[in-house]
Amino acid sequence: MPDSTLKLLPFADISSYTEGFNIVSVQWGHDGLAYLLLINKVPERIQDMFVQTKLNESYTYKVLIISDQQVKEVVIRRQHFHYHYVQPLQEHLLLVGARCTYYREGQFDLNAKVCDMEGTTIREFLLGDGIQSVQVTERGTIWTSYFDEGIFGNYGWNEPIGANGLLAWDAYGHVIYKNTVADIYDCYALNVVNEQEVWFYYYSDFRLGCVSGEVGSEQVDVTFANPQLSGSSGFCTDGYHFLFDAGYGKHGTFILKKMQKPGSLTKGTKISLRNEKNRPFQQPWQDLRQDRLLLSEGNLLYQITMEEMLAVIG
Repeated sequence: MPDSTLKLLPFADISSYTEGFNIVSVQWGHDGLAYLLLINKVPERIQDMFVQTKLNESYTYKVLIISDQQVKEVVIRRQHFHYHYVQPLQEHLLLVGARCTYYREGQFDLNAKVCDMEGTTIREFLLGDGIQSVQVTERGTIWTSYFDEGIFGNYGWNEPIGANGLLAWDAYGHVIYKNTVADIYDCYALNVVNEQEVWFYYYSDFRLGCVSGEVGSEQVDVTFANPQLSGSSGFCTDGYHFLFDAGYGKHGTFILKKMQKPGSLTKGTKISLRNEKNRPFQQPWQDLRQDRLLLSEGNLLYQITMEEMLAVIG
């Protein structure tokens, strides 16, 4: 199949919601809605390098929940923690900070906050330092993957929570699954399709793993495939086709592959995406989950599903 170029049209314009705010993250929820986390001012880094956890002043966060038809806004005021991700958690919102500090025995940051739709805090708990991705299922299972500092330790953590590289938690922050089969140094990408299908891609093996079955039970199986890609930052799938970020030095382009037989993917087809002006996207925010891709460039949001992509490229 020859290389393909696809033009995407925006499905939402958020310019009326972003004045005085900066985008922190752009994610899909399990419900097919886009969840954007914004902050009124980007916190300075410690020594211009290290991400703050506790903040020295009060910040205001804003969550935008976006469908094709509407934008819902939730404002969360007077916050003193640095959050990076937002996901729907049952009828609430889950905010998660990628970093958290261990100070001494029994004293550490709680980097997960559950809020209601009015922005009121309901509970807080620990999900560990060095979180690369957070995705929540419809039932409320929280999946977290970790980058190298969360696996090997930093920010005071000699025994890191994320040492296994991939964990699942219940809605109250109790661990219900730990990876024990993949040797994860850095979990580059995560795709929680549903309760019984969770994909992950990791360094140093650059393998693609799939957790199948009900976590918390004995009916969990993990299988692996070699996508023959190095450094991909995300992927989406319909279970047969896989759209990968193209990897090291090629972020912003994509490779479409097929699972031709268990454990083996095809070489793939290069996919280039362009905006409504027929120009390449310039460093957009992106998220890939289930069978769909989400892009945010400026104040415009774009999306495409695997089915839509295959209908165009054949």
